[in-house]
Amino acid sequence: MNYYSTNRQAPEASLEEAVVKGLASDKGLFMPRTIRPLPQSFFDTIESLSFQEIAYRVADAFFGEDVPADTLKQIVYDTLSFDVPLVKVTDSIYSLELFHGPTLAFKDVGGRFMARLLGYFIRKEGKRQVNVLVATSGDTGSAVANGFLGVEGIHVYVLYPKGKVSEIQEKQFTTLGQNITALEVDGTFDDCQALVKAAFMDKELNDHMQLTSANSINVARFLPQAFYYFYAYAQWKRMCGADGGGVAPVVCVPSGNFGNITAGLFGKRMGLPVGRFIAANNRNDIFYQYLQTGQYAPRASVATIANAMDVGAPSNFARVLDLYGESHQAICADISGATYSNEQIADTMRQVWQQHRYLLDPHGACGCRALMEGLHPGETGIFLETAHPAKFKDTVEQIIGQPVAIPEKLQAFLRGEKQSVPMTRDFADFKSYLLHE
Repeated sequence: MNYYSTNRQAPEASLEEAVVKGLASDKGLFMPRTIRPLPQSFFDTIESLSFQEIAYRVADAFFGEDVPADTLKQIVYDTLSFDVPLVKVTDSIYSLELFHGPTLAFKDVGGRFMARLLGYFIRKEGKRQVNVLVATSGDTGSAVANGFLGVEGIHVYVLYPKGKVSEIQEKQFTTLGQNITALEVDGTFDDCQALVKAAFMDKELNDHMQLTSANSINVARFLPQAFYYFYAYAQWKRMCGADGGGVAPVVCVPSGNFGNITAGLFGKRMGLPVGRFIAANNRNDIFYQYLQTGQYAPRASVATIANAMDVGAPSNFARVLDLYGESHQAICADISGATYSNEQIADTMRQVWQQHRYLLDPHGACGCRALMEGLHPGETGIFLETAHPAKFKDTVEQIIGQPVAIPEKLQAFLRGEKQSVPMTRDFADFKSYLLHE
């Protein structure tokens, strides 16, 4: 299948070119030429299938033309070596727990899939070293770094904003060594993302080294995130009966860079029964304001306790626009918005813990609150619980007034020694560093 640019000024690319390049030459994001619907028979019996079986069917619709079946199956099954359970929180609200992977965050799915797919392409073509640039506001860096750790022929540079990620998140990508380098940028996530984008557009840098991205701008990172929406529906059918009372679930996605909700929108285009989507924002409410006004006005991000959503210029907004033919009306028909302050997020975490004994992280709290406030009578809702609460231990403990146990997976990272390279937000400094690496 070919991939076109959202800016429509670049030639179409193969899957391999789209994955290896990351970004189109006209600075647009790659989109698949077609989105293949899955047959109704798949949805009729989906509750009888495993996560891996479901994911392979979805992956085949996206990537089957370009990757041999046995290879694609191996990539999917290796990627999904952990469960993504749907857990009942209230009578009408369910949590899709995406924190059971190696780094306890939802990005383990896309990060591990991309590492394996890119590794396959590198071996197939006998390429020289590929350098992966990834900007992170928290969990992307750890998921990508751990997904690529030790993969031959790939070096990963993680750019993260100094002092704006939690200690546990930072330790997950600064303690690895080997083929992983952490760059501690004196700025915001948006500054980190701007450095990555500028690097892709710099001819001298690209002549010097093969660059690609592992942010959700890369099709191999965001498309696999569709897998767990289908699996959520399968579990929902098992828990709510064959058709859930005849009303498809509402899906609420804590939203920062919008790769996650875009993957869900792709799933809906493939036939996945979703009543509607809610995009839950923290104070960085650029998309919420777009829904209200029809005007997209990116601005500098502000720091919140839901730090992975602190994004002022969400890259994947371009994909949402493209998917809906730039129709504000069509977007609003499928997606509504919500936005919450730190105080509202904290209140939700406290309330849900006290009333339901369910521990939310700050991001999942945005999603849960949006369902608590936004479900209509007779509807059920699924929110994405995107990271383990222990990744935000100090914040969560302060809010609920109780200690939070740290899983052994995280304790192992905390025992490591931080190694990072200080970096300004000046592109000239970043370019000079890469040229002399």
